[in-house]
Amino acid sequence: MKRTLIYTIPTEYNGETLLSFLKSKKYSSQIITHLKRTKNGILLNGEWGRVRDILHTGDELTIQLLEQEASENIVPTNLPLHIVYEDEDILVINKAANTPIHPSQGNYDNTLANAVAYYYEQKGEVFTYRCINRLDRDTTGLLVIAKHMYSASLLSDMVANREIHREYLAIAAGEIPKNGTIIAPIARVNGSTIERCVDEIHGEYACTHYKRIAYKNGYSLVSLKLETGRTHQIRVHMKHIGHPLPGDFLYNPDYSVIERQALHSHKLSFIHPISGKLLEFVAELPEDMKKIIE
Repeated sequence: MKRTLIYTIPTEYNGETLLSFLKSKKYSSQIITHLKRTKNGILLNGEWGRVRDILHTGDELTIQLLEQEASENIVPTNLPLHIVYEDEDILVINKAANTPIHPSQGNYDNTLANAVAYYYEQKGEVFTYRCINRLDRDTTGLLVIAKHMYSASLLSDMVANREIHREYLAIAAGEIPKNGTIIAPIARVNGSTIERCVDEIHGEYACTHYKRIAYKNGYSLVSLKLETGRTHQIRVHMKHIGHPLPGDFLYNPDYSVIERQALHSHKLSFIHPISGKLLEFVAELPEDMKKIIE
């Protein structure tokens, strides 16, 4: 994977070092080291650039990110892949149910990573897999993948600073209140590697905002926004208030209306890490959830 970025040095960086400019653009020390070791990784006015070089207004700085090794232990596999958006820096996917994000024990060639690896193999491109916002295996909907180390670094910072905004849709048992906020700390269940619970003593702060959109057939369609990103937060919080998601094998194994947890990453919005443009994406409710309330 190769990505070339060209900057014209503005007046405010006249007399500053090349390193200070890269730092202002949030190039990490690891990426700068990679660029220094890459042939033509840093070019100043067409010549090899050094981080201690002094910049002048109007200089042209060319950055060439080159990644020549694909992710290890990810077998390219021809699997369905619903690409919502792609450019030189990011990939936005509408993930299907029964699709783990990463390979793991028992999931060697059936994951989103395998599908993405196959997609780029067919294009003849080397690709390092970097998934930015993760979804549980059976949660459907939108997520973003970084296409190179620089966009990955910027997007990871945006996640940490809560600058990537997500809205989920869920089907919940019963008629929930019209709207509300759930504040309940979440911890791992003793003896389990995956199950979580509300734990007022040992749990970490967790906050979920919800709004009921519709109620039909004994189930509510709910919009949810998270202030925190704890593991299984929506699933645990909805169970905590007495309205669990049907089809949830951990927290409500009721498969009478759906065979997986009724949770969908519906909207995704953020500022593009390179271009600065606002991006907004919507993935409609999948059929297995839609039929419950229709």
